[in-house]
Parts: sequence; structure tokens; C-alpha cells
Amino acid sequence: MNYYSLNHNSPKVNFAEASLRGQAPDKGLYFPEHIPQVPKDFIANIRNYSKEEIGFTVMKPYVGETIADTDLQKIVNETINFDFPLVKISENISSLELFHGPTLAFKDVGARFMSRCLGYFNRHAYHKTTVLVATSGDTGGAVANGFLGVDGVDVIILYPSGKVSKIQELQLTTLGQNITALEVNGTFDDCQAIVKQAFMDDDLNQKINLTSANSINVARWLPQQLYYFFAYQQWQEDQAPIVSVPSGNFGNICAGILAHVSGLPVKHFIAACNANDVVPQYLQTEQYTPKPSIATVSNAMDVGNPSNFIRILELFNQQFSSLKNKMSSISVDDINTTETIKEVFQQYHYTLDPHGAVAYYALENCLQNSPSGAIGCKGYILETAHPVKFPETVEDAIGRSIEFPEQVQHLLSAEKKSIIMQADFNNFKEWLMSR
Repeated sequence: MNYYSLNHNSPKVNFAEASLRGQAPDKGLYFPEHIPQVPKDFIANIRNYSKEEIGFTVMKPYVGETIADTDLQKIVNETINFDFPLVKISENISSLELFHGPTLAFKDVGARFMSRCLGYFNRHAYHKTTVLVATSGDTGGAVANGFLGVDGVDVIILYPSGKVSKIQELQLTTLGQNITALEVNGTFDDCQAIVKQAFMDDDLNQKINLTSANSINVARWLPQQLYYFFAYQQWQEDQAPIVSVPSGNFGNICAGILAHVSGLPVKHFIAACNANDVVPQYLQTEQYTPKPSIATVSNAMDVGNPSNFIRILELFNQQFSSLKNKMSSISVDDINTTETIKEVFQQYHYTLDPHGAVAYYALENCLQNSPSGAIGCKGYILETAHPVKFPETVEDAIGRSIEFPEQVQHLLSAEKKSIIMQADFNNFKEWLMSR
């Protein structure tokens, strides 16, 4: 399997080089030159396979010969060694819980897979690789945990000061070792802009081996397909599901659509957005207009220019009508988000986090109010983070406190260590060059 740049002005590369580079030299995102098809009998008999067998079967074509089969199996096994339960909430809506990993967020899958791949590719390297990552919430903690102690890799995480939750901040600022957290006085878009500019800077790239751990990196993006297969393995209905995905940078839903194009049954996708409504507006007007991000209670989705949307367009061959037929999108404000948390808790005794609440509202709206194609259908949401990461919003909505899981109890007494930085690329470049 080779990968080409979506800017179409760089040579094709294999999985290893795409992972180590992050972005192509022409600054485009890498994309697989063909979409491998999972065997039909594999889908028909998916309940007979283990998670590990599913993971290896799905990922092997994308990795190709860059990782030996025995090592890839080990990487997959370590990536998914926790539960991915599909939990019924109401008669028509279930929740795919993706918060049972070490940092209580769906991004554990991509971060763990990527960290182990980079460790494998760097095992004989003489020079360190520096991973740059911008986070609007959960990416930072997942990447920090996944890469902690990995030989030959330094990780630098940029996050917007005051715009992530306390638990999220502690997860990315308390580990030390090869993890450095930069607290940027700005928004997530500012952090992402600095990272993107770093990859375009010749001085930095001549001195430092840079790669990205955001979902622009294929090693972060591609393994997110796996939990869609795990959900289908647990799906009990005759019809394929409608899947509602909390969407910010659009890497997660893009991975789900990729899984569908490769053969996974899905009736329809919903990109559930908060007030950052670039994609909902695009699907209404066919005009894609990025804008500054807006702060919301579902902060991990506060993205005004989603990087991965270009990959979704590529999956549909740039055909707007094909995309709109398979994916819809809705913008959900904070009032409806918190009201959904409250109502679902009161009616079904299930606690949503703000991102899952956005997805639930969008799916319920689709099932109740969409054209006849959704009548009688059922679906699931992706519950992408544990509610404990957003205690103020969730506890205010449900009227009680949330118990802290074991994975984060130790963080409450941990010391935060971050470097304060202005949202200015030149300051960042000077700091990085002088390390």
C-alpha cells in the first residue's frame, strides 16, 4: 500500500514514511492509493472473530510490508486491550463507549497505535523524532500516555490555555519524561496553525525530524476504523445502523466512512457538530468557509477549519451529491447539549458527556424528524470521552457528582507542568530551535 498527497505534488510513499513524515512535502495530507475491501464472509461472520483478529485483518493492508506480521499483531493487541461496549440507551439509540482506555477517550486507539508504530520505525534510528501535536482536549492526554517513555521520540503538545477541562489538562501536563506541554494563550485553531506552520518551515525541518500526532497522520487516523467494526460485531439489528459521530477535526467520522467504503455496513452517517458549523453550512450551501473557532461546552470539537474534511471529500471523489447522500450534519448549541444530558439521565439513567450529548441530539433528531428513509431505523452514537472529564457541565445537568474512575484518581494530586507561550509561531520556533 502506498499513499499519495491530496495536494498531488509529492511522490507516493509507503506507510512507514507517511507515518514518520505526518504531512507530505507539498503540505498535503496522505491518502491511501486504494481502499482495501474486507472480505464479505468476514463481515457476515464477524461475531466469530476476536477483536485482535478483526484489528489485524483491517490494518494489515494499510501497513503492507512495513511492519512484520508478528510485530503488527503485537501492536494491534496492545492498541485495543480494553473494552469497546455497545450499550443500549433507548429503544432506538445505543452508545459505543470509547472511554475505557487509559485516558478515558476514543483517541487512545489512534495514539497507542501510532506510538507503537513510530517506536518500531525508530528502533534503529540515530536521530530522535519530535512529535508535534495540537489538542483541543483529549488528543493531548492520549498522545502523552501513548508515547510516554517511547525511545527515540520526543512529544511536544500545544493546548489552548483555559479552554480544556481540568482532567484533560492534568493528563497532558503531569507526565514529564519525553512529554512537554506548551500552554498557548489562544485558541485550538492558533495551536493547530503553529503546528502546521512548523511543518512548512525549512529551518526547523532541516534541524529536527518532525512528525504530527494529530489525526492528519495516517498512523493516528487509520486505526480509528477499528471500533466501528467492533460496534458492528455487537450490533443486533437486521438493518445497518445510522451512526452519529461527535465531529470537530473530522478524523473520527472520516475513519468510519473509510471503514464503510471498505465494506462495513452503515446506513447513514451524521456529523454531529457544536456551534462550530463549517460542515453543516457546507452541506446546505456547497460553500466551504472556514472561520474562527467558537468556545463551547463540547470543547474537543471547537474547530473552525477541520483538517480531515478534505479526506472525506476524497472518499466521495469530490462528488457533493454522493457525500450528501451518505452523510448529513447538524449544529447543536450548548443549551440543547446540556438539556440532552439532563433528559437522557432522567429518562434512561445514562450519563452522557457533552460530545456524546451532541451526537445523541443529532441522532434523535434524525430518527424523529428526517424523511421516511430513517423511519423505523436504529443507530448508535460514539461516546468519545468519559463524563468525568467535564464535571461542571455534566454535574450541573444531572444534579449529582460523578465518581472518578481509577485511571484518573492519581491526577488529582499530581503537579501540573507547562510552558506558557504566546500564540505566535516565531516565539515557538525560537523556543524549539534552542532546545
